[in-house]
Amino acid sequence: MGEEKRIKTAVLISGGGTNLQALIDAQKSGVIRHAEICAVISNKADAYGLVRAENAGIPHFVAEKEKAEDTDTADDRERKQHEFEERIEEIIESTGAKIIVLAGFLAILSENFTSKYPERIINIHPSLIPSFCGKGYYGLKVHEAALSYGVKVTGATVHFVNEVPDGGRIILQKAVYIKDGDTPEILQKRVMEEAEWELLPRALELVSEKMTKEI
Repeated sequence: MGEEKRIKTAVLISGGGTNLQALIDAQKSGVIRHAEICAVISNKADAYGLVRAENAGIPHFVAEKEKAEDTDTADDRERKQHEFEERIEEIIESTGAKIIVLAGFLAILSENFTSKYPERIINIHPSLIPSFCGKGYYGLKVHEAALSYGVKVTGATVHFVNEVPDGGRIILQKAVYIKDGDTPEILQKRVMEEAEWELLPRALELVSEKMTKEI
């Protein structure tokens, strides 16, 4: 049998890169067979995920958004967003990536960007969408909201990205039970270990395998 086709994939990060590491490990172990991480892009120069990429021999880049100022006009904000997204697009095009994975990427991407990659951008969100999602729900804020509301089950969702934050079609979900005594930090860790690190590699494999059949 010949070697399986692999779809080049760019992973966008903002921090520690634990989901990136799950993808790297899944690629090495063979869970991911139809995708190949060809670039890691961070919007923060000090993100530890860049070290993970370097350790794995993956090309890595920084695309920082110009800092917003109180005196910015709407045109200033639009220009900064456009330049930020243009830098990301340049990296994606130069590396040949066909799939974009948002793995703890905390910057918002505009409709102008997402519309160029329909059902080619996937994101991991630490709740069971449509609960605790959308603008303002990220990181520990999601788990704080789940505990505050008193839900008994939370989890993680991998979905396609469109112009609505956390609004794209769902690819995979997995439930995680909340336990007595959970803090946002404890719950965050359990959702990562029991759901996120499993779901994201599986979702990338599903999407990339489908793409190989369309080529």
